[in-house]
Amino acid sequence: MKADEVRKMRKRLMKEVTFFVVLLLLGSYLIPIDGVRAGEKPSLVLLPFFIEKGENPGRGAFCPVCKRVFQWNDVPAGSENILTKLLYQKMETKQTFKVIPPEKVEEALKVVQEKEFEKRPVTTSFQLGRGLAADFIIVGFLFRFEERIGSALGVERPASVGFDLHLFRLRDEKMVWEGRFNETQRPLSENLLKIVSFFRRKASWVTAEELASGGMDDLLKKLPGAKDLEK
Repeated sequence: MKADEVRKMRKRLMKEVTFFVVLLLLGSYLIPIDGVRAGEKPSLVLLPFFIEKGENPGRGAFCPVCKRVFQWNDVPAGSENILTKLLYQKMETKQTFKVIPPEKVEEALKVVQEKEFEKRPVTTSFQLGRGLAADFIIVGFLFRFEERIGSALGVERPASVGFDLHLFRLRDEKMVWEGRFNETQRPLSENLLKIVSFFRRKASWVTAEELASGGMDDLLKKLPGAKDLEK
């Protein structure tokens, strides 16, 4: 083979190698700018539940986000922490999101004035979520958390819980999912539609936390997958 032919072959080979290297480099940068990187779970901030305040016990209170009416009653101190802990546990179990640790959320909350949340709960939540570089944020409101009076065998007053959840996509501030739970436990004889819940609760009178936990499970079953939430 002549020297000129060898040089031409080398040049052609170098061009082909360069072409494939460029393709590989371009492929490594073809990652969506908006939204979540391919193969990664979207990150999620779970804010502590807000306690929505009404005017008179037993009367309705409006959700600041969806404007739905809930039966309202004074919420015992610490009830919002019970629901927040339940939500963390359940969302981590679902593994739809990369849930930002509560310690980081608490640190971010320290620099936000409480009055800002009271005046503009959703807008302020967006600002906090972006500060934590999150993709989504859940904002929840608690309207009622009445503990049962009695035992699992019989009650003078059954447990009663009312809360809702709102999931927002932060890149466009769009609400992509919501869930609502508003229930006072009743005996099966009064509500045959709750027969599944009746047997799931082992035909007993549950605590407010147990009632809330079961209701939250039912809501989260309807939560779309990460791909659908990104659309």
